[in-house]
Amino acid sequence: MHQISRVSRSLWLISLLVLITPSEAGQRSDSFAVSAIVAADRCVNKCIPTQALGGAVDGHDKSECGRMFTDTNIAEMRSAGLGPVTYRLRTELGGEVWHWNPRGTWSDASHHCGYWTSDDSIGEPINVSYGYRLPRRGNTIDQANDDGYSRITDGNEDSFWKSNPYLDSHFTGESDDAHPQWVVIDLGATKPVNSIRIHWGTPYAEQYRVEYWTGDDPMHLQVDHADEWRAFSRGVVDHSSGEDEPIRLSEQPISVEFVRIVMKRSSRKTTELSNDIRDRLGFAIREVDIGRIDSNGRFHDYVHHAADRQKQTIAYVSSTDPWHRAEDIDYNIEQPGLDFILTSELTNQLPILVPVGVLYDTPENAVAEIKYLLQRGYDLEGIELGEEPDGQWVSPEDYAALYVGAARRIRGLSPRLKLGGPSLQNFESHLLTWPDASGNRFWMNRFLRYIRARESPFDFFSFEYYPFDNVCADAAPQLLKIPMRLGAMIASLRQDGVPSQIPWLLTEYGYSVFAGQPEVDIEGALFQADVVGLFLTQGGARAYLYGYEPNYLVDELKCSWGNLMMLQLNPKSEKLNRLSTYYGARLITKEWMQPTNSPHEIFSVAVDQGNSTASPSVTAYAVQRPDKQWSILAINKDPKHPAQLSVGFKFSDTQPPVPFSGKIDIIQFSRQQYVWRDNGPNGGPTRSFPPAYFRRDASSAHRLPPYSLTVLRGTLQSP
Repeated sequence: MHQISRVSRSLWLISLLVLITPSEAGQRSDSFAVSAIVAADRCVNKCIPTQALGGAVDGHDKSECGRMFTDTNIAEMRSAGLGPVTYRLRTELGGEVWHWNPRGTWSDASHHCGYWTSDDSIGEPINVSYGYRLPRRGNTIDQANDDGYSRITDGNEDSFWKSNPYLDSHFTGESDDAHPQWVVIDLGATKPVNSIRIHWGTPYAEQYRVEYWTGDDPMHLQVDHADEWRAFSRGVVDHSSGEDEPIRLSEQPISVEFVRIVMKRSSRKTTELSNDIRDRLGFAIREVDIGRIDSNGRFHDYVHHAADRQKQTIAYVSSTDPWHRAEDIDYNIEQPGLDFILTSELTNQLPILVPVGVLYDTPENAVAEIKYLLQRGYDLEGIELGEEPDGQWVSPEDYAALYVGAARRIRGLSPRLKLGGPSLQNFESHLLTWPDASGNRFWMNRFLRYIRARESPFDFFSFEYYPFDNVCADAAPQLLKIPMRLGAMIASLRQDGVPSQIPWLLTEYGYSVFAGQPEVDIEGALFQADVVGLFLTQGGARAYLYGYEPNYLVDELKCSWGNLMMLQLNPKSEKLNRLSTYYGARLITKEWMQPTNSPHEIFSVAVDQGNSTASPSVTAYAVQRPDKQWSILAINKDPKHPAQLSVGFKFSDTQPPVPFSGKIDIIQFSRQQYVWRDNGPNGGPTRSFPPAYFRRDASSAHRLPPYSLTVLRGTLQSP
């Protein structure tokens, strides 16, 4: 008899653990009972999994795309079973203009600056593209690398912020005050304020007002808070000539942290040597001083002026002018080329969802992009206009105006194109904004009203889901909140008027926007399954996993290493580590559902965990597959205790639920298959096996291991 090697012996021992039958393991006394009743008499949704479950491809740091998208890596990505691809636009989050084609023209060609339009003619394939930083940037903070700064508080009188000229009545066709622009200054703490000095650029505001916030934080609103912007007693200016003199806002200082400048009626003047109308539209500010005039008439400025994100006083703005220069190219962020992605095996020969820049771009550049893609003959699932406007503090009316301006021009290329958005960020309950004249605070409701009034195409709705900001906290109690939080988000969007007749796309989802261990440990697979199951049960059309590309570990919050990824790059070899989300994807696409192009019917499931008043530890989702098998995806989010799950299928209110019959397939993924080793930047799975497969007689209860995914699949007794 040959001696068993250490590696073979380890695998043999593990296989013994994996092959413990549900009935044998179910004798443990620490398990809890739970029942799942499928409402089998009413289908709530239908989907084709090869079209409904996809992955998101995004921009990355310098030279990363080449390491991620090798032929070998693409083959490994595809083996997860995901179908369609959505192309994400990182430059839009970074407050940058996207030169989707490096070839193109400047509005001021002689100086290589101005407003850029990429070339829509067919040339060499585009393999990589870049964003360009905006020298007229207003926001201190951005949603990408967050390494820029505001020109309003940078201490440089030669630089300035300017609002987006496409929000002027010249382009919108609306009244001059339909889209007031604003700047919010966060002083960092409450300060006694009674004076402001605005160093205007050109064009300046002929009419404006200065206000203060009565509550805690105007940039992150709460449903039950009735705080408001209130004008200083002397803060309304109706006839400004653009001078820089300080304005006394009130007799006595008022303790405030947030100050807002709301601008109406532009001077439409410019000092630029340009005939481009866009240089004369909007509003421009070079610097802002906010403070107190003391009893001796001396002005004390509370604003920290520095060309540094970490040192300057934080500024937020309503919009930003997409004017820029050739020298503003940002080589630190690269987007994979459109041709590279759309001709790769990643698409699975399916239509792709593509973006166009809206918030920091021009409609001319957006039209050129879609014209180029159509000329190339690419199959487009849809066109997403902009990305995460709510997370960048854009008002619903301003985003809607930019959306309408781009959508009308793009639709003119082909009536078959499907246009939508807005790719909303994750939010709690209702997505709020500052109230309009009628008191309406609901962002999505106001956006929809605007585009409907202008009969703009809106063919699909898109949003994102990243529920947990705190990746340092224990993941177990957070996982329990997934159904409640995602369900509340979907319900609030329906209340705000998002039509159910159009497709709802979950264009990105992940545990957190920050990197952390739960994303690469077993929790990543549990999160993925719960989100996909609930989204489809709630009527969702397509869900795209973020983190489709292989990547490295990151420690963003200095508490744990992780990343949104299903495959881990190894700095010392070409081998990829398969992570829990990879196996979760395979279990969903190849076991819970059939990997076919045929419709699956989805049914709601009621889970009863006895007398427990807490969020259920077990969730379950049901489909009837084209092969006529019923398939249950059950998730046990208890990290320590197994569950005993009984399943019934209810076809009538007058008859008892019907159980599985005969032999059933049981596919399980738990810590018996996957174990993560936390070792800082060198962490990785010490055990990484596919889900275990059993074929057993149907039972009254089936064991769900702690922290596990289980698929129960089979036929039913005759009702």
